[in-house]
Amino acid sequence: MKILVTGANGMLAKSVRKRLEGNELICTDVEDLDITNEDDVLKKVAEVKPEYIINCAAYTAVDKAETAGEIVEKINADGPRNLAKAAKENDCVLVHVSTDYVFGGDLDVEKDYKEDDPKAPVTAYGITKLKGEEAIEANTDKYYIFRTAWLYGDGNNFVRTMLKLGDTKDEISVVNDQHGSPTYAEDLANFIAEAIEKKIPYGVYNATNEGYTTWFDFTKAIFEDAGIICKVNPVSTEKYIEMMKVTQAKRPKNSQLSKDKLKNAGIEVPEWEDALKRYLKAEGRM
Repeated sequence: MKILVTGANGMLAKSVRKRLEGNELICTDVEDLDITNEDDVLKKVAEVKPEYIINCAAYTAVDKAETAGEIVEKINADGPRNLAKAAKENDCVLVHVSTDYVFGGDLDVEKDYKEDDPKAPVTAYGITKLKGEEAIEANTDKYYIFRTAWLYGDGNNFVRTMLKLGDTKDEISVVNDQHGSPTYAEDLANFIAEAIEKKIPYGVYNATNEGYTTWFDFTKAIFEDAGIICKVNPVSTEKYIEMMKVTQAKRPKNSQLSKDKLKNAGIEVPEWEDALKRYLKAEGRM
């Protein structure tokens, strides 16, 4: 298969490239292709004529997005729209990665979000990512949108941060009132690859690892698996912000996404605990 990958130097794209090695991959980043420029996108896709476009480019700095201005919408909304138009014109399939932040995040934690549940983003990041989804749906019929959350992999991420803190501190405080599924980039890349290879029905899919936890319990699992002795204190989001004296965009209390649709399409979804162990082993920490 001939596949155009955007944002190719990012964390997820590294895993996508590894998983799809052996195919004809045309990898671009911002210096090669500005997805916010419609003319450039249309020209590039017409030249390459890929069977698939996998868009890994995104503005993901949730806090900075609140004050970053129009660049956030350009990357997260205009970029996907341009890629969708190019995909439609060249009869190829667009694969796009979205986020749990398109939801309000205030669902009762006894429940999880289904793909068609009402959208109610409350941050600039979430609002622009939802606009990106809507732009794709409005401009092409052949697309996959994978909503993910709590992603970690080859790059700066929560697990590496906790490992550094655990190695250097006797105790830390971590929020215990945000619920979701830690997601290994290698597994998300596999979901994407299997969707392409198995030709599952087009549409929107929640795509995280299976099972739910909190950042507090996730941290305890990281330390236990890595053999780190460090006390982890549970705190509320509000208390954490007060303690750290930070300004944050609103964080979802509930990032739990149902994977039933993905599994019913024939995609195996590993448990987050298993994924964490595989990641730590790859990092040389188990």
